[in-house]
Amino acid sequence: MGEMGLLPIVLATLAFFIFGALWYGPLFSKAWQREAGLSEDAIRGGNMAVIFGLAFLFEMLVVTTLAHTVARTGASDRATMMMAVGFGATIMVPAIGINYLFQRRSAKLFAIDAGHFVIGMAIVGAVLIAWR
Repeated sequence: MGEMGLLPIVLATLAFFIFGALWYGPLFSKAWQREAGLSEDAIRGGNMAVIFGLAFLFEMLVVTTLAHTVARTGASDRATMMMAVGFGATIMVPAIGINYLFQRRSAKLFAIDAGHFVIGMAIVGAVLIAWR
């Protein structure tokens, strides 16, 4: 069973975070904002340091859990990618799907957020593999 280092976790988290900035920035900002029902004033009104800081920490928790699982199982590169995408597609996406059903959120918002989690976790897997 392998060891889990802090540097690859931080780098994978940073990659996930940067991908999120691109996903919710130039790629889907307007559609996401519209579907989430957030005005320009609401977007500007939040404490962005707290929001970004907590988002990074939450992403780091997810990445740490994945890295720990990979290290404990001695997963191959293929298995690491399967676990990473699996975390996104079978844990994170259903969790937001359940919430969105009860919140009556749109399928378009679900697709935007689900895509972020699945692709973001694939990026995390690739970073963890590249670090080996």
